Amino acid sequence: MVDQHSELRLVFWETTAACNLECSHCRRLEISRELSKEDLTTEEGLYLIDELSRMGILTLVFSGGEPLIRPDLFKLALHAHAKGLRTALASNGTLIDEEMAREILYSGVQRVAISLDGADAKTHDGFRRQEGSFQKAVNAFHILRRKGMSLQMNCTLARHNIYQKEEIYDLALTLGIDALHIFMLVPVGCGASLSSQVILSAEEYEEVLGWLYEKSKRACPHVRATCAPHYFRVIHQRAKAEGRRLDLRKSGMSSMTKGCLAGTGVVFISHKGEIFPCGYLPLVCGNVREKPFREIWCTSAILNQLRVPEFLEGKCGICEYRNICLGCRARAYSQDGNYLGPEPLCLYQPKRAFAEFQT
Repeated sequence: MVDQHSELRLVFWETTAACNLECSHCRRLEISRELSKEDLTTEEGLYLIDELSRMGILTLVFSGGEPLIRPDLFKLALHAHAKGLRTALASNGTLIDEEMAREILYSGVQRVAISLDGADAKTHDGFRRQEGSFQKAVNAFHILRRKGMSLQMNCTLARHNIYQKEEIYDLALTLGIDALHIFMLVPVGCGASLSSQVILSAEEYEEVLGWLYEKSKRACPHVRATCAPHYFRVIHQRAKAEGRRLDLRKSGMSSMTKGCLAGTGVVFISHKGEIFPCGYLPLVCGNVREKPFREIWCTSAILNQLRVPEFLEGKCGICEYRNICLGCRARAYSQDGNYLGPEPLCLYQPKRAFAEFQT
């Protein structure tokens, strides 16, 4: 098998499943506030970081659960920094005070991403199921900004907050963040129980992606659609219609080359060491406790299928935007268990068979 490691850009490591919130859209079904005995140990984590550094991985994201619950997190982050990895922290922000912020900076973390799922406390706290979580997250942004940390705001758009999208964008400007990542909900874990009254329709997704394209023309903050690979189709369509030369770097997408990166540019490592194509596609491809990460990455049948657009089925398989979009493989899987099937929340209909498409 050809070594695919050179394409891997971003590794998400679920350092622990423990979390102090119980969010409505969590990708996990079981939520615990306590650390698990199944979490990778400190020694296992250090060894994993050594493996990743030898592969030349660009960025390692410490995620969870809530990673700040893990007591050895900063030891792991310092080791990753020493090994030359670019590191980021994905947090709900509620545990970040002045002392915690100093620890984060000292550990070498280069960016902190904090989730805000509404423009006000009522909306965010309701979705996150903890009163006061909005204000704590906002305070965390302010504390980290004063210390010079690069900041990213993550926001999941659904029916509970789509009407606030302009206010959410304005809040991002007020907070002075560097990047705004808009997540399109993938119905897995707790999110699978959300009704159709909460999940956006394909038409609403399309409208949001068009709105994001307009925001991407601004210099700051950089905006990005996450778990919405058809955004790449949208920006190519819109730029062509406007006679604009598409510059992904100006759109804040310089670290991306196509839509769904599951199993190609992105991989997810669970707190137990399981390898998944992404955090929303629950297909175990191996376990780092049993095989070296590099061996799993290069030889997994599932990962290698995801790297071949010709394997896609349904309308994704014949779409002229297939190579730059690929459709959300996790959302396709949530629809009927077929991770190679068509993206269910894309309204675009291919104009002709892919073989006829001329680039």
